[in-house]
Amino acid sequence: MREQVTLTLKEQKRLKLLNQVESGSLTVLRAAEALQLSERQLYRLLARYRLEGAAALAHGNRGRPSPRRLPDKVRAEIVELTREEFGDFNDYHLTDILSEEYGIPVSRSSVRRIRREAGLPSPRKRRAPRHRSRRERRPRPGMLLQLDGSDHDWLEGRGPGLILIAAIDDATGEIPFALFRPQEDAAGYFLLLRQIVQRHGLPLALYADRHTIFQSPKQATLEQELAGERPRSQFGRLADELGIQLIPAYSPQAKGRVERLFGTLQDRLLKALRRAGASSLEEANRVLRQFLPGYNRRFRKQPAQPEPAYLPWPDGLDPESVFCFKDRRRVNNDNTIAFDGHRLQIPPDRQRASYAGRRVETRQHMQGRLSVWYQGRRLSSYAPAQPGPPQVGKFTPSHLPTSKPAAPGLPQAKPTKAKNRRPWKPPADHPWRMPLKIQAKPAKKPT
Repeated sequence: MREQVTLTLKEQKRLKLLNQVESGSLTVLRAAEALQLSERQLYRLLARYRLEGAAALAHGNRGRPSPRRLPDKVRAEIVELTREEFGDFNDYHLTDILSEEYGIPVSRSSVRRIRREAGLPSPRKRRAPRHRSRRERRPRPGMLLQLDGSDHDWLEGRGPGLILIAAIDDATGEIPFALFRPQEDAAGYFLLLRQIVQRHGLPLALYADRHTIFQSPKQATLEQELAGERPRSQFGRLADELGIQLIPAYSPQAKGRVERLFGTLQDRLLKALRRAGASSLEEANRVLRQFLPGYNRRFRKQPAQPEPAYLPWPDGLDPESVFCFKDRRRVNNDNTIAFDGHRLQIPPDRQRASYAGRRVETRQHMQGRLSVWYQGRRLSSYAPAQPGPPQVGKFTPSHLPTSKPAAPGLPQAKPTKAKNRRPWKPPADHPWRMPLKIQAKPAKKPT
């Protein structure tokens, strides 16, 4: 019984031309030109064909293992690691782990092939792609940052629920900064932007959704309409004061770069938190700080223009006067203002003994401290009962300051007398208690 040989298309073409040479319908020169071989090589091939038949045209290494094939021991180790510890890691992530931690330099395609041969499918489900218009990246770093928060079970039940707030550079795909917060609030985005500004500079534009943190839902008041102003959120006011353009996104696909970022982080960062055993907000932020440099090295793209577009911090501008929550209050007649259910006393100073009726500005700083300002001057400051990053609308003073005596030469404020006397009651024969008598007017005499 003769051995059956399966030939490829290239080998079948050679067989056809060799048969034509044998029949005399084709010369050796023409066949060599068609096969892109020399005449000498074609004569060698023809001699082998006459001796062994069609089997001589098959490649000599067919059926033999490749010399570059991974050893069976390494393949078995990859399968064992996948089944025991890295079952929910995707092929790219597992390739990085094998190279960095286990010293197994293997390609992603090899990892995919080994896992599929062992019956281990990819942990991620792929959806059919939809057609969307592509938006080109910005050419320089710092021209556009995309912001968003991700509500996910980052600690997988080991601790409290956390929100990841992150920014991604549109030009490079790099994460300039990110942090975990107990909830998605304006204070978290303030801390995020302040760290970015301190490390890199002022970005030219920010791309975010239409959350009320970024876009105020309020209608413009009559005073704002007359002044040509629009309602702004605290973060919108911050962007305006720093000269940063805040662009609203009208769909998740519009800021798809940061959306895809969270898809990657919910895979890789989640496993980094799991392997580190993080179970609190502080531990999660510590793992995140260690995770970001490696992520940026792995996924950073080369921009079209390497020169950064970040702007330097303006000279003379105090960061504490910008990165705070600002509001306006009217001073009552007793020189107090209402803030979060508390009455805060404003003491007199050298400029003015009383601020009754004036509009002052309150600034709630990132450390929780509250200060009151009037025409660029700080009138008073109040320490919080529990220091820490503030939440919008949450403030409890540690103590209420008492009124300070006025400076020499200034008019003293009149002390108010306590009214402890009982209310006066008119007697029974008081005119107020007498019935009202209506006397009829005398009739006029006829003339």
